[in-house]
This record gives sequence, C-alpha cells and structure tokens, in this order.
Amino acid sequence: MEGPHIKVREITPDEAPALLELQLENRDWFERFSPARAPGFYTLEHQLQLIRKQEEARRQDQAYEFGIFTNTGGRLIGTISLFQIRRGPLQSALIGYDLSRACNGKGYTTEAVRLLVDCGFRRLGLHRIEAGVMPHNIASIRVLEKSGFQKEGLARQNVRINGRWEDHQVLAILNPDDGEEGAEPEPGQATDKMEKRQ
Repeated sequence: MEGPHIKVREITPDEAPALLELQLENRDWFERFSPARAPGFYTLEHQLQLIRKQEEARRQDQAYEFGIFTNTGGRLIGTISLFQIRRGPLQSALIGYDLSRACNGKGYTTEAVRLLVDCGFRRLGLHRIEAGVMPHNIASIRVLEKSGFQKEGLARQNVRINGRWEDHQVLAILNPDDGEEGAEPEPGQATDKMEKRQ
C-alpha cells in the first residue's frame, strides 16, 4: 500500500533492529498513550517475537500490523494496525497507530490511516473500523476525522494507561460500499486476499 509520501507494509524479521530503534527513540512519546509495556519490550529479542506473532495473527485473520515507511529512503517511522478482527455478523476491527515524534505534523499518519481503512474495507471485507482516543489527544482525533471517522461517544475508564483508567473518545467509520446483502467472508478468506494483492 503506497501513498504520496509513505508506504504501509509488513515488517519483516530482518527489520527488527529498525523497529527497536523506532521504539527506543520514541519511548516517552509513545508511552504517553500506550498500555504498560511488557518486561523486556525494549530488546531486540522481544521486537523479533512481536514480528513473528504479527505474522501468525495475519495467518489467523486476527490482526494486521504494518510498518509505516517513507517513500524516500524507506525509513521505518511508525506502525499501524487493524486488530481484534471480528467476523460473523460484526465484520469489524479496531485501528491503532504510532508515528515517530520527528515525523508528526506532516500528514503521514492521516495518509497511513486512509490506506489502511481502504485495505480493511476493500481487501478484508470489513464493515466497520473503530478507534478509541483519549479526549486530550486532539491531534489523533483530527487525524481520524480527516480520514472520515465520526465521533460516537465516550467510553469511560476504558483502558489502563500509566497506572490510570483513561476515558476514550470512540470514533468509527463504516464501509460505504457495504450493502445489506454483502456476503460474509469465510474464515481465512481475508488472509488469502491480502497475500494475493500485496
């Protein structure tokens, strides 16, 4: 998946050092809005394990995690994912993302969100993609609204972050081409589509 300034693609095991570097350089920046990191998170071994778990989650049609790379130079500057994939009558997922502090304010996150939403609707057959953002994270809310998400309400004390239960603004976007007669993908069908089209 490619936009004017960035590419969104899978992170390979040999890119684990670049992923670790991204996490270390942005540790304080990312942790402001993230649940507690697991022990050993900031090690090469742990990042490699995460990449391998992401590969398995894709095979199981449970989650789709990608890196955000610059078109010029191919530098890893962030991550973005569709996770908690729910099939059957729901056909929904959550979206989450992190972008390097040095690259904020350049439109890269909005570009990545739009690419992944398109992937979720056109390739994975999702009907609904939802996001939860702490209300004071105005920049992230703007990214989602520019990408077509609409506010739906407030989830009170929704996620434990830095030792506190934090409220989250719920935003969602619906597949505009998903009619009521749309067929439900069979298990594994979405994964096959991703492998064929990427």
